[in-house]
Amino acid sequence: MPDVFADLVGQDEAVATLRHAAAAAAAVLRAAHPIAVGSGQAGVEGQSGVDPGAGMTHAWIFTGPPGSGRSVAARAFAAALQCAYGTGCGECPGCHTTMTGTHADVRLVVPEGLSIGVGEMRALVLRAASTPSGGRWQIVIIEDADRLTEAAGNALLKAIEEPPPRTVFLLCAPSTHPDDVSVTIRSRCRVVPLRQPPAAAVAEVLVRRDGIAPDVAQWAAAAAQGHVGRARRLARDPEARQRRDAVLAVPRRLTGVGAALDAASALIEAAEAEAEASVAEADAAERAALQTALGAGGTGRGAAGAMRGAAGQLKDLEKRQKSRATRAQRDALDRALVDLAGFYRDALTMALRAPVAPVHTDTAAMAEAGAQKWDAEGALRRLEAVLECRAAIEANVKPRIAVEAMMLTLWKG
Repeated sequence: MPDVFADLVGQDEAVATLRHAAAAAAAVLRAAHPIAVGSGQAGVEGQSGVDPGAGMTHAWIFTGPPGSGRSVAARAFAAALQCAYGTGCGECPGCHTTMTGTHADVRLVVPEGLSIGVGEMRALVLRAASTPSGGRWQIVIIEDADRLTEAAGNALLKAIEEPPPRTVFLLCAPSTHPDDVSVTIRSRCRVVPLRQPPAAAVAEVLVRRDGIAPDVAQWAAAAAQGHVGRARRLARDPEARQRRDAVLAVPRRLTGVGAALDAASALIEAAEAEAEASVAEADAAERAALQTALGAGGTGRGAAGAMRGAAGQLKDLEKRQKSRATRAQRDALDRALVDLAGFYRDALTMALRAPVAPVHTDTAAMAEAGAQKWDAEGALRRLEAVLECRAAIEANVKPRIAVEAMMLTLWKG
């Protein structure tokens, strides 16, 4: 197994910071338990002379654009903290179980719906206050911490203000702006900023780790605009490429009001279909598991009574699944909007004769034609329309309304 930071693409400065903090955390453990801990890990830190606590703190925020690797960095840092022999060797049980998601002292919170509620956060904070079973650290990783409700944020803040001695909170958010993370939480955390990885670094990872042909990897890395996960999907999934092609064909379709509304409907329906396909298997498995746990298929009065009382639990499950489907639909729609924004960005740079490579090399000719037709100002207005649509959906405007308004603006210019 490679080093735990191997998949954190193009983030050398952040990796150096996290390694130093992991070494300091190991020094803290050695200072607290010089015999029990020191006997089993006379590794790199044991000879480094790191002062206990130097560079280490109990709460961290990983920020960066989508695809920069916020959750990858948080999970890798968690593995480095649990590493028995170094600062993320990738081979010991602590590293292996953390990276595979089975470590007893590492809890990963991934919001399935539009937000993370206070009930879930209170339960998580309560469990995180327990003593680590492995003698090292209790670690809580919260992906998309910007989706915390106000009440959930307050519950987390209380835990960060008075942290248990062996608990570490790792938050992932797009930025430290108050719209993403409250000022009070931000003030109690150390920030690790991540940047958009260069396309060359993303392509190198796709070739090395996934065995993708170099030319395909380079195209996918550029088309994904530095988003590692999306680049992998584009390189390996024909359906993902077809969806992208359909989105990039939108500018050609905008010939009138009716065509603009039809394009909006097609975009929304494609996002709904993609979301439904992505959650269908998980929904069916969850429903079957719950029905089995409630006695489905059993016989006798006890089983029948249990199923009669299960209506409320099934309703709660359906509510959670509906929320997850809504989130999946918005994520799918956002990916399409990012592709569309990339096209108009290409048209803008071509209109300005900027010496930069296009995002979508396969539609460069169409972008050049658009640049000649719209000029720089028209291309910029269209790019702004796409970005405003993304912002509107994030602000809970109904996706169909936001997309229809965007399509009309793209047509009219």
